[in-house]
Amino acid sequence: MDLRLLRYFVAVAEELHFGRAAQRLHMTQPPLSRAVRQLEGDLGAVLLERSATGVALTPVGAVLLSEARALLGQADQTRLRVAAAAGSTVLTIGTLADSAEQTGTQLAAAYRERHPGILIQVREADFTDPTCGLRAGLVDVALTREPFDAADITTHLLREDPVGAVLRTDDPLARHGHLHLRDLEDRPWFRFPEETDPIWSAYWQATDSGREGPVVRTAQECLQAVLWNGTVGLTPLTHTLPQDLIAVPVLDMPASRLILAWKSTDPSPLVRSFVQIARAQR
Repeated sequence: MDLRLLRYFVAVAEELHFGRAAQRLHMTQPPLSRAVRQLEGDLGAVLLERSATGVALTPVGAVLLSEARALLGQADQTRLRVAAAAGSTVLTIGTLADSAEQTGTQLAAAYRERHPGILIQVREADFTDPTCGLRAGLVDVALTREPFDAADITTHLLREDPVGAVLRTDDPLARHGHLHLRDLEDRPWFRFPEETDPIWSAYWQATDSGREGPVVRTAQECLQAVLWNGTVGLTPLTHTLPQDLIAVPVLDMPASRLILAWKSTDPSPLVRSFVQIARAQR
């Protein structure tokens, strides 16, 4: 039985809609429909009842959904065992700024419990690449923050965090209970290197301040710029700050989305298992 066709069927059966399933699989709807019909032809049974509003599982389809999930899970475990025998048991995780400390401990424990023989390598990226090396093929999966150019990348939202302005504790604005972006317009803001993802830069440099601060590549450099130069930066309010810094909530900043990201092409069993564990943590 073609596992690819089973994966397509499971997506449609779980979404109960060809359009949503096609988006989830990062393909167009016509080849997905053809694939499901091919599976129905191979099995000699109707699996889905189609209508203008979506689809519904037939009794045969419900049986296949349960069996297909088990088969696909077994196939992934087989691939993992084969990879272990071949010595290919490394998962590389990209992280950015505070992403590892926000989710890494819980995820790491759960992943080690399920895959005790897998070696985890962690690659910390700087601000120029919020995909943490994912698009360049340097990592298998990334714990990072949106927004960025997500073409050919699939994401899963882990959490949304409010955002605040990082200020020195002796800054007059630090006495405020909250701020708006207009309160920060006359302050020097840190800058990112020219090669930084423009979508990422636009979010974290939220005002067109006329006073430009130093160029920073990491969260630590950003904090040092605030300490030494009074530069204004933004941070998720969950981020731990040094003693002499404070984060004041900025009410008109959209929340920062902490996400898990992986390449949209068929991920490896190691990546699929990591994604499953991350989803189960919620």
